[in-house]
Amino acid sequence: MILSRVIEHVKAQNWTAVVLDFVIVVVGVFVGLQVSNWNAARQAQVRAGIYGARLAADLRHEAWAYEYQIAYYKEVRTNALRAAAAMTDGPALSDEQLVISAYRASQYIYNGSRRATFDEMVATGDIGIIADRRLRETALAYYADPTVATNSEEARNSEYRKMFRRIVSVDVQRALLADCGDRIAAEGDYAGIVGSINYPCALDLPAGKIVAAAAALRADPLLLPALQLRFADLETAIFNLEQGTSGLLENLRAIAGENKP
Repeated sequence: MILSRVIEHVKAQNWTAVVLDFVIVVVGVFVGLQVSNWNAARQAQVRAGIYGARLAADLRHEAWAYEYQIAYYKEVRTNALRAAAAMTDGPALSDEQLVISAYRASQYIYNGSRRATFDEMVATGDIGIIADRRLRETALAYYADPTVATNSEEARNSEYRKMFRRIVSVDVQRALLADCGDRIAAEGDYAGIVGSINYPCALDLPAGKIVAAAAALRADPLLLPALQLRFADLETAIFNLEQGTSGLLENLRAIAGENKP
């Protein structure tokens, strides 16, 4: 309709009307673009709020799981060191405590990662709309860091873990799992992390079976070297968690609202 009016005004050489029609068109386009941009900005703000809340919740879980892994592997390391010392020239352990420490030195932890929100934002190109710089950069750093997955995979497939399970009889392994296995902390429970594997316990087994298991562990010439390698791997795993990616642990703690040493 506006085009036909412009043509009529041109034919009539009504230049004032032509100019007015042109102004009306330009203003209409400008207003339309502004409204469109405003709507897009408002929708982006809404998405940012939703994504930000979801991402913060995911990272609070990841922060807890990260602390869990650090504390857990420190307790595993304590048991590896204790068992290795007892098998060399360090403090002696009873047969039962040797079996327990040797078992706990073989353990690993796995907490599934929550990255659906992050992956969705990356796929849609919306990661940049998160206004909280710390939240955005922590997510980018954490989900790109392979440390947590690598630690679990290497521990699960460690030579020492396999050797321990080959040497110790099935009934002793079942008792270790039942009486001295992991105490799983509830999600978000920081207090429950401590002592999740390194706590006092006793095996509900005949003494002869415990003595035989300890003797089998001491008799295998390859077990101690494998245990020493396991200890070295634990040292590396803990260092990478605490010092690997600069600022990651501090940022996770800040997001979680935890200030743990």
